[in-house]
Amino acid sequence: MQANELLDVVFRWAHLIAGIMWIGNSMLFNWLDRNLIAPPSDEAHRLSQGKIYMVHSGAFYEVEKKLLEPGQLPDQLHWFKWQNFLTWLTGICLLVVVYYMNGAAFLIDPSVRAMSQGEAIGLSAGTLVAAWVLYDLMWTTIGRKAPAVATALSFALLFGAAYGFTLLFSGRAAYIQTGVMIGTIMTGNVWMRILPSQKELIRATKSGQEQDPTLSLRAKQRSIHNNYLTFPLLFIMISNHFPSTYGHFLNWLVLFAVMVGGAGVRHFMNVRYAGKAWLFPALAMAAIGVAGMMGVTRMREAPAVVIEGDVDFARASDIIQKRCVSCHSAQPSDPQFPVAPGNVVFDTPERIVAMAARIKDRAAVNKTMPFLNRTEMTEEERAALAKWVDGGARLK
Repeated sequence: MQANELLDVVFRWAHLIAGIMWIGNSMLFNWLDRNLIAPPSDEAHRLSQGKIYMVHSGAFYEVEKKLLEPGQLPDQLHWFKWQNFLTWLTGICLLVVVYYMNGAAFLIDPSVRAMSQGEAIGLSAGTLVAAWVLYDLMWTTIGRKAPAVATALSFALLFGAAYGFTLLFSGRAAYIQTGVMIGTIMTGNVWMRILPSQKELIRATKSGQEQDPTLSLRAKQRSIHNNYLTFPLLFIMISNHFPSTYGHFLNWLVLFAVMVGGAGVRHFMNVRYAGKAWLFPALAMAAIGVAGMMGVTRMREAPAVVIEGDVDFARASDIIQKRCVSCHSAQPSDPQFPVAPGNVVFDTPERIVAMAARIKDRAAVNKTMPFLNRTEMTEEERAALAKWVDGGARLK
């Protein structure tokens, strides 16, 4: 295993573990907040915000959410912060290892925008910083007085950034860049807004002062933002396995539909705890995401080249040998792929025929292969492969 691949698997594994812990904690606490039983309205419970009993692991749990009397701070206080930081840190490490190293090969697609490695990395890193600064400034100004306006602007800027990334980077990188941007905003919320608020509450309690409930409300607002961003981010984390989404000529529209559908499902899962109807609306929002993947990805660009007559196997095999086997063979000659991607090899006619449908999808429809068109497959060659497959993908 090469060093680059080792770093990829280590950081990806750690990213997955930390992400499960962070998102699991986030969903648990949001669930608790919406299921707490309201306390009696008397002096004895004036600091209580609710209580709930749960059963798990062979015993009962009693959980109460409350403020504390000034000076009343327990000796042991558990924080939930490092899961988020490790998720973000390992995600940034993956961005560097997979997309910034090796000449930024996965980041740059010359057919989208020709640029140098330094320019691409600068745009990628710079937009992450700019996104957090703009988002945070908007919610510390407009968001305090007109949250509905800030929400609308946030959606517009998120969609605008996602669309802009598809004009700068490869389709796969555009999706990941959107995900890293969302993750950076969520991490900024945790470390720049939520944790400082909690530290201030602890400081006030230690010093015998009354706690400012405004700090809790502001922190909760950012926590809710993170809650709604979770489902879209999870899709983006696995999107590189589905080239029909990021490789589509309307990849930005697919991403919009999935983000709206995912956030919508999360919303109706939230409101169900308030006794509101939620199942049908949640399913409807999920349908938007599915329609984006199933409906939009079935739209096809007009073919750039039309092939007259039949295409035989000899012609298809010649194109594949010239453009594909440098990566897709038992012993690839491309140093970036020491093992054939996806274990797809075209060393025999039978293997080519067996993969005919996938060849058409990746090379002629979504055009995600050859990888960033490193072997310079022409539009005529793509059309010829599609014509061979449509003709039955026959050996003779």
